Amino acid sequence: MMSNLGYIIYLDNNATTPVDERVLDAMFPFLKENFANPSSTHHFGTIINEAVKSARTQVADLIDADGKEIIFTSGSTEAINIALKGVAENYSDKGKHIITVSTEHKAVLDTCKYLETRGYEVTYLSVQKNGLIDLNELKKSLRSDTILVCVMYVNNETGIIQPIKEIASLAHEVGALFMTDATQAVGKIGINVAKEGVDILSLSGHKMYAPKGIGALYVRKGVKLPTYTHGGRHENGLRSGTLNVPGIVALGKACEIAEQEMKQDAERIASLRNKLENELLKIPNTFLSGNIESRIYNVSNICFRGFDANMIIGRMKNIAVSNGSACTSAIVEPSHVLIAMGLSSEDAFASIRFSLGRFNTEDEVGIAVNAISQLIQTNVLHA
Repeated sequence: MMSNLGYIIYLDNNATTPVDERVLDAMFPFLKENFANPSSTHHFGTIINEAVKSARTQVADLIDADGKEIIFTSGSTEAINIALKGVAENYSDKGKHIITVSTEHKAVLDTCKYLETRGYEVTYLSVQKNGLIDLNELKKSLRSDTILVCVMYVNNETGIIQPIKEIASLAHEVGALFMTDATQAVGKIGINVAKEGVDILSLSGHKMYAPKGIGALYVRKGVKLPTYTHGGRHENGLRSGTLNVPGIVALGKACEIAEQEMKQDAERIASLRNKLENELLKIPNTFLSGNIESRIYNVSNICFRGFDANMIIGRMKNIAVSNGSACTSAIVEPSHVLIAMGLSSEDAFASIRFSLGRFNTEDEVGIAVNAISQLIQTNVLHA
């Protein structure tokens, strides 16, 4: 991948993805000649509104939803805030108990911490060493006053896939809603919100080859959320503001491409991930964090015990990898996800997340493996 920094081997696709050229082509006319406000009643505005409707259908089709159940947002963080705070407000008559997981994205955890200051009680489920929750712990935590269970579909740091259908079923047994942050799942694996029992789902465009600044919230018909942003009653009265039409069109196109190419992407990327993982795990004192049987095909989180991951990352000027979530990577503390899985702080600081994507090649994987192997063999990167 070429950039103004030269050739970059980009293995940090869980942080963000490059924009697919086909997505750029679809959105560009709406940055130039097709600039009208879709809420305008003139013919020009009506044409743009049809493009928004089409994109809404494309997003909905990817998760087997109805277009009327899709609310466009600026991304998953906003969608999560709208949903968590909205459920808390609208369902407080039933109760003020929420259940989530200790390994959730900070967008969920920080919002739940805020809700605790507003009088809500939040149960944070632990995870097992493989990153999966214990369904028996969930059962024991559910109460008659539980209003929401919120569990991430695919973990952004380890790629662990939680048993969503089973979790949703347990939540519904006590009359609670089920919400999932599916940011790392949508566009990579097939999702059917009805069959899986999902009531609320968040997704973000820049994790699936669309630009930053656009995302969506799926809200099942019948689930009531209050107005989050006032000022025009856009997006079913939930989120007001002039729509980001270029971003919406881009997200729709990205969803359309994902639906068409998901299977072939999965097979190719899994092969690359496996090659990278198999080679790196030959290095002494390395190990994989997570469950091999229940994880997404593009992620590998490897601990290089005794080494400083940040030093490895810093030495590889043309290779982009991560030592945790991009949203918290500037904070010098061990990954809360890996700590929750039982790793020591030292091992968490020694761990690197590799997340591959649509545009990675076999040659890039080979170069990355060689670079890391050589750095560790020089024995100058010890923590």
